[in-house]
Amino acid sequence: MKLSLEACEVLDAIDSKGSFAAAAAALYRVPSTITYTVQKLEEDLGIIIYRREGRRSILTPAGKVLLEQGRELLKAAQSIVETAKQVDSGWESHINIAVDTIYDIDELYNLIEEFYKLKTGVEVNITEEVLAGNWEAVVENRADLVIGAPYPGISTQGINFEEIGVVDWQFVVSKEHPLLEYDLPLTEEDTKPFHSIIIKDSSIRSPAISHRIFEKQSVLRVASLEQKISAQIRGLGIGFLPTHRIIKQLEAGELVSLPIAKDAPVTPVFMGWKINNKGRAIRWFIDKFRDCHK
Repeated sequence: MKLSLEACEVLDAIDSKGSFAAAAAALYRVPSTITYTVQKLEEDLGIIIYRREGRRSILTPAGKVLLEQGRELLKAAQSIVETAKQVDSGWESHINIAVDTIYDIDELYNLIEEFYKLKTGVEVNITEEVLAGNWEAVVENRADLVIGAPYPGISTQGINFEEIGVVDWQFVVSKEHPLLEYDLPLTEEDTKPFHSIIIKDSSIRSPAISHRIFEKQSVLRVASLEQKISAQIRGLGIGFLPTHRIIKQLEAGELVSLPIAKDAPVTPVFMGWKINNKGRAIRWFIDKFRDCHK
């Protein structure tokens, strides 16, 4: 016999129902079949699963491990069956969505809330990427769909991408930053003594994209836009931030926008996916993003 799903099911039933007889009734089998299954499993595995204490059968430590791990196998088997049924229905079992760090994720959450109402059973996984890392995630199949990515700086063979909006930027400093005392608009010479805070491209193998505006400054590199905003609020450095992500901080006075001679350009952002990805879930999200940005 060795270890089978049937044997795992028997051990689970014995533990759940409290006795061999109750397990037999729950599984619609005769008690002798349950006893034989356990004895045969002990023989095949060379371990003692139950020891007798009076009229009771008590799990041994080895038996407890077998029961716990066997339950995991039963869950995994059920998951495989459900996934197969899911794929047969035309829906993917899961979808991976990569979101660029500058993107307002609330828009995606609104769509996920709408998607859940369809009761498809599709698992949605969200990851965060920066710049070229978005496109690398698509190419390397880490993401089925990317949202808010910059224009792809790589070969787009096999990839579809569409513009879904534009981002405008403001040069901001903390509320007590020395640059607040300078004549405006600021020049590049004015900003040179201060650290420029840069979000590190999340790509691993692809050529990194840089939107660095000032070339002669020391740099503090952070991993996400949230980290950049926090660092600039604390006065650790300066830089451009997307207007739509700092409205609250500007209104609260935590950040102050200053005119500067070398403005950052308005930049388009894109969604992208592999052309051969025909899953129903990804098509649903693509169509919804198109509708949102018409």
